[in-house]
Amino acid sequence: MTLVTQAVVFAAQAHDGALRKGSQIPYIVHPMEAVAIASTLTDDPHVLAAAALHDVMEDCAVDYDTLLARFGSRVADLVRDESQPQGGNPCRSWGMRKRETVRRLEAGSREAQIVALADKLSNMRAIGRDYAREGEAVFLRFHQQDKRMHAWYYRSCAALMEGELGLTQAWRELKGLIDRVFGDVPSLEPGEEEENACAG
Repeated sequence: MTLVTQAVVFAAQAHDGALRKGSQIPYIVHPMEAVAIASTLTDDPHVLAAAALHDVMEDCAVDYDTLLARFGSRVADLVRDESQPQGGNPCRSWGMRKRETVRRLEAGSREAQIVALADKLSNMRAIGRDYAREGEAVFLRFHQQDKRMHAWYYRSCAALMEGELGLTQAWRELKGLIDRVFGDVPSLEPGEEEENACAG
């Protein structure tokens, strides 16, 4: 099997039984969509493999050493770069995890930004579809329910990727979805306010 096929099989097994938040859609649909998006930006098999695997450390308790042994350092490093640190109450740790993601993205390589863009665009497509159907209620499915903080997060990510990827169709689609979903909603960077904004 090719590297990408191996990664897809591994991801499918790791995410088996998991569903997308607030839906009955199998979770594996998301990393597969991320691979498809990344393939419009690169044909590098290591980057495509990382797109397939980008959530296995964060969501499936797969450790770095396992990915290193199975897929090599380039893939393992890219997946680690896209994985949010875990720990603590998921509501109260939201801001910490998102700020760390933004910091890593700012320092990330083009390849790391491709994986991130693929992930964020897939997520925003889902949010955009559900927002059109459910309106503001879509944000009630998240640990962090303050729309302003989601606006900060996605706008920050898009801004940091613009230098490397701003001329791509994928980035333009992401920016359009962010503008449509968040509109004139002000961005609120998480801080002390997050404790009050999270659902109890």
